[in-house]
Amino acid sequence: MTDAELVGRTRAGDPDAFGTLVARYYDACWRFAYHMLGERADAEDVVQDSFLRAYLAIGRYDERDQFRGWLFRILTNQCRNFLTSRGRRTRRFVQDELAIESAAAPPPGLALGMEDAAVVRALAQLDALQREALLLKYAEGLEYSEMSAMTGAGESALKMRVKRGSERLRALLAEMKDRGV
Repeated sequence: MTDAELVGRTRAGDPDAFGTLVARYYDACWRFAYHMLGERADAEDVVQDSFLRAYLAIGRYDERDQFRGWLFRILTNQCRNFLTSRGRRTRRFVQDELAIESAAAPPPGLALGMEDAAVVRALAQLDALQREALLLKYAEGLEYSEMSAMTGAGESALKMRVKRGSERLRALLAEMKDRGV
């Protein structure tokens, strides 16, 4: 069954149809949120909230858009909101960079080579917009036009974020390798 058919059934009051959409996109959403936020529990909370928001807003979904893109727009905004609120909270505390760097190892089974702990730590050190662009481009395999529709940023800005993020990621990984991390 297509996404459009499932959305139509959800709008008609079939809760199982939305459950199918959740099952179809949960892993990709969770993987993106985890890499954006760096914490399993935070990723879980943001993904759950995103699906709830999508369900409540299903009446406003425009069938001309891909459901996946619409859902990821919601998820991206929720990740941004969470990072903003986290920034307000963490500014009140002294951060131990060594503890942050050696913190959580990634969960097993992450796709596309993202299971490497060094990559996860390096991604966490990137600017949030660069990390977001890299994940959408390489982890989710989106085209720049899709990324632009999801984030509201222009394609040229996204290309620059991906370029600068890739350069910074390479430098961080080389630095970690040199330090033996």
